[in-house]
Amino acid sequence: MIVKTIKIHKIVAGGPTIFELLDKYLTALEEGSVVAIASKIVAICEGNVVAIGSIDKEELIKKESEHYLPGSLSKYGISFSITKNTLIPMAGIDESNGNGNYILWPKEPQQSANEIRQYLAKRFGLKKVGVIITDSSVMPLRYGTVGIVVAHSGFLAANDYRGKPDLFGRPFKVSISSVAGGLAAAAALQMGEGAEQTPIAVIEDLPFVQFQSRDPNKKELAAFYISICGDDLFAPFLQNAPWQKGKRLSTKE
Repeated sequence: MIVKTIKIHKIVAGGPTIFELLDKYLTALEEGSVVAIASKIVAICEGNVVAIGSIDKEELIKKESEHYLPGSLSKYGISFSITKNTLIPMAGIDESNGNGNYILWPKEPQQSANEIRQYLAKRFGLKKVGVIITDSSVMPLRYGTVGIVVAHSGFLAANDYRGKPDLFGRPFKVSISSVAGGLAAAAALQMGEGAEQTPIAVIEDLPFVQFQSRDPNKKELAAFYISICGDDLFAPFLQNAPWQKGKRLSTKE
């Protein structure tokens, strides 16, 4: 696997669309590549920002969440939320590199990923091309952030090992490898977390990725996400947390 980042100029709300940005900086793309784009850049290009001071941040988090935990529960004042089927601090809202704005997640991340994939496939005449929209989050009991996938398109998001034998013939029972998550983590590591100005990465040499010349269907997306009331391994923690209902409507509970 090879990850190549692309340096761009400073992007602010009201600037180029994501397609204009890709036209300017992504000049070539090989068959069998995955393009990773930071959610922050997609959101800024969509204009999905809110001026700091125009709304209370806690209220904005409630608005963007399906479920949330008040910041008062955290010694750091951090409010955790479930937003767009993802457990994420602050509903993904960020102030860094925002030029005086709160930067939200893209309005419809999956739709954005699909449209970007379709655009790149047509522009470069490719059949095998993937797109992931990434962000950074944290893991329990670990310092530091790690890249996560917000949306993906053009490839199978997971490799399912369940029912297959291990080296000694014992069948796997629960093992599913998150291909999209691993790619997001690798890309975000290269992109950086500060002032690098490299929010786009091209990932090549991917023999373990099963490409699809289409967007993921509902069944594939449903197999990638687990609802808060589903059979999540962390259900004992998630279902016993004092969640409050957010204001974002969700098809998943």
